[in-house]
Amino acid sequence: MDKRLVRKMNDRMVFGVASGLAEYLSVDPVLIRLIFVIMTLAGGPGLLLYLVMAILMPEEGSAFTSAKAQPFDEEEIVVHD
Repeated sequence: MDKRLVRKMNDRMVFGVASGLAEYLSVDPVLIRLIFVIMTLAGGPGLLLYLVMAILMPEEGSAFTSAKAQPFDEEEIVVHD
């Protein structure tokens, strides 16, 4: 199974960033959300980081995450003269 950093659609509170990041890191989404809140309240870049990730991370099931290359099959090669 491929681990991909994507925004989750089924376990989201705002944009799905925290739940996607939590699944990627194999931690509880509440922990990630708490980290973002603490970073924001402490004067850090929590909110800005969250918004940047919401823009850059593709949504789960989007064209960017579902496209996969097919394995090469040499029997499919057709040579025309």
